[in-house]
Amino acid sequence: RETGMTWSIIARDPVTGRIGIAVATCAFAVGSRVPHIKRGVGAVATQAATNPYFGPRGLAILGAGASADVCVRMLVEADAGRDPRQVHVMDREFQFAARTGSACGPWCG
Repeated sequence: RETGMTWSIIARDPVTGRIGIAVATCAFAVGSRVPHIKRGVGAVATQAATNPYFGPRGLAILGAGASADVCVRMLVEADAGRDPRQVHVMDREFQFAARTGSACGPWCG
C-alpha cells in the first residue's frame, strides 16, 4: 500500500538570521503538526507518523541549551513509537541533526 509523501526543510537566511520551515504534503492541516520554531532557540520538524509532542518537547530541550544531536537523541529515546517517525532539528548554533525511523515508507531520508 502506497501512502502520501511529506517533504519538509528547515532553513536559515544567512543575511537576516531568520529561520523557517517549509512543508509540502497531501495531509490536511500539516502546519499544526510538522513545523515548530522558537526565536533564539531553534526549530523542530516531525513527519511521517508524527508525534505531536516532538515539537514542544524538542523546543524545550533546545531552550535548555542542548545541541541538535542531543535533542534528536532525547526525543527518540523517550518515544516507544519511534520507528515510523522522522524528525529533524536545527539548534541555536544553526547545527542540524535528523533521524528517520526504520519503519518509514519505502523511500525516505
